[in-house]
Amino acid sequence: MPEKMLKFISLDKEMPKKRDAKNRKQDFHEIYADYIDAKAAEQSSRCSQCGVPFCQQHCPLGNNIPDWLKLTAEGRLEEAYQLSSSTNNMPEICGRICPQDRLCEGSCTIEQSGHGTVTIGAVEKYITDTAFENGWVTPVKPPKERDQSVGIIGAGPAGFAAAEQLRRLGYQVTVYDRYDRAGGLLIYGIPGFKLEKEIVLRREQYLKDSGVEFVYNTDVGNTVTLQELRQKHDSMLIATGVYKARDLNMPGEDAKGVHAALDFLITSNKLSLGDKVERFESGELNAEGKRVVVIGGGDTAMDCVRTAIRQGAKAVTCMYRRDRENMPGSQREVLNAEEEGVKFDWLSAPSSVVEKKTGGVKAVKALRMKLGLPDASGRRSPEPIEGSEYEVKADIVIKALGFSPEDLPQLFNEEALTVNRWGALKVNHANLMTSLDGVFAAGDIMRGASLVVWAVKDGRDAAEHMHKYMKAQAASSKIAAE
Repeated sequence: MPEKMLKFISLDKEMPKKRDAKNRKQDFHEIYADYIDAKAAEQSSRCSQCGVPFCQQHCPLGNNIPDWLKLTAEGRLEEAYQLSSSTNNMPEICGRICPQDRLCEGSCTIEQSGHGTVTIGAVEKYITDTAFENGWVTPVKPPKERDQSVGIIGAGPAGFAAAEQLRRLGYQVTVYDRYDRAGGLLIYGIPGFKLEKEIVLRREQYLKDSGVEFVYNTDVGNTVTLQELRQKHDSMLIATGVYKARDLNMPGEDAKGVHAALDFLITSNKLSLGDKVERFESGELNAEGKRVVVIGGGDTAMDCVRTAIRQGAKAVTCMYRRDRENMPGSQREVLNAEEEGVKFDWLSAPSSVVEKKTGGVKAVKALRMKLGLPDASGRRSPEPIEGSEYEVKADIVIKALGFSPEDLPQLFNEEALTVNRWGALKVNHANLMTSLDGVFAAGDIMRGASLVVWAVKDGRDAAEHMHKYMKAQAASSKIAAE
């Protein structure tokens, strides 16, 4: 074993320096500074080079984490980038927004032994940012160009990953998106303090330089039909993500001042991109000077509470029906939110939104909860405590209970496109093909709301299956022509 490794006993875990909460909550810039070369090498050297790397096994992409940590520790950064990017189409993005505390870092062997995890995500981000700065990230140049073309509906992480993989194989790739920019939730859903928009735009430009064509403002089923796209391309991929907000299902939900999380986040992100947004200008989706209650305990809820703080909210409360230990969101994000002034109301289940006589939100009425036996998710089920009703004053209520699929058969005007009982597209899991021949699916629209890293994984897998499908189609056409 090289001397440069196994330093976890002599070196403590050290994350990149975090900006002071008082200063960072004034803007939407990322909160972590970059590693310098020496510090990245030092933290990488803490890796124990396990014979069975649990970090790699708990990464959906199976990233070769110990290997690129070793290369980083040895100062071989370009090789580290080549290895990192061989399994991940956007390591600089996953390094920023993956919940490493639940995945690779949470499974780190030295973390389990009490020495503190290797800072895998921060090193992953550093490697690829350094690669871009040094010109090591070069556009895709396939060994040969193919005549067959692919259409991808959705310019989010699954669409990005599939587009790159298919270009590497020489296919002509066109990505369609209903928004005016590419990136999906990366550009419009995730706030800049977690992922600055220039990082997403840089990845989009890389794909354009690689020969991927982007067509914006394309609403499939309205601007163009799915059938028209199928006739134009040899294979299609649906990677639209899921955008439909889950309802609160309680009295007062339709009150003025109750908003879906994505409406709030898209508005804020558009402002960061320099757009003028009427719903913000009118004050409807502007939290400044207001009391904000966010309902939910996932990463989207954390994005909302921290955005409200930056907009200058008078008070921000996050209501969640379980306790901190049983919440689905990243514990790292909860800590960041607490540092910035968010109040967490644990074991709290909203029962209704109280309206003012003049209209608008006045408060959220809730019940105190206690935890019972574990449910199907493995977390303890919340149970109401009788007679524990109370109110939290609010001017804005944000629903952050997760997302469900939109009705794609109806939106696309394609009844033959089948969905499962949750509304996600049905696929043959052996090849990710939908009920329509040559039409595949990837990401959240197939598996339900999930992580970016899983969308990247799905996009890569779908590209591989589409390649096999188109090769078979080309072979059949050749035989028929002969």
